[in-house]
Amino acid sequence: MLFDRDGTLIQDVPYNGDPARVRLMPHARAAVDAVREWGVPVGVVTNQSGVARGLVTPGAVVAVLRRVEELLGPFDIWAVCPHGPADRCGCRKPAPGLIHAACAALGTDPRGAVVLGDIGADLAAARAAGARGVLVPNAVTRPEEIADAARTAPDLLTAVRALPAGAGDAP
Repeated sequence: MLFDRDGTLIQDVPYNGDPARVRLMPHARAAVDAVREWGVPVGVVTNQSGVARGLVTPGAVVAVLRRVEELLGPFDIWAVCPHGPADRCGCRKPAPGLIHAACAALGTDPRGAVVLGDIGADLAAARAAGARGVLVPNAVTRPEEIADAARTAPDLLTAVRALPAGAGDAP
């Protein structure tokens, strides 16, 4: 099970490098705990273009990662893209690279992964990787992204509960 970070697990504070500004999204802890209870590996796939833009340092990204883990517990994998849109890398969502890297590190096939995110790029990356995506919209999710999503849920816990137990390890 792979979660997007900003706007999905934690409130989206653009280019946040300050752990003190980390706030959980509603039901994030309960959703992550539920997945862990299934025994399914849990990871995060996140674009952090602030690094490429010079707005946040890699060390600040790690500091925020540590704060997220203080609040939610440890994740099995963090896959972070530090590139900007102009870099045209294969890891920046909507490209599938982060999902492929996370699944490879976890020793699982992307076709058995579920990606939970708040914008269309998260779901596009899931599709491109062969994974299933669930959109958990928030105030910045565009109406067309909601309309295009095959699966949506009003919050993370509802999204997780809608999946069969152990969903992250079966195609």
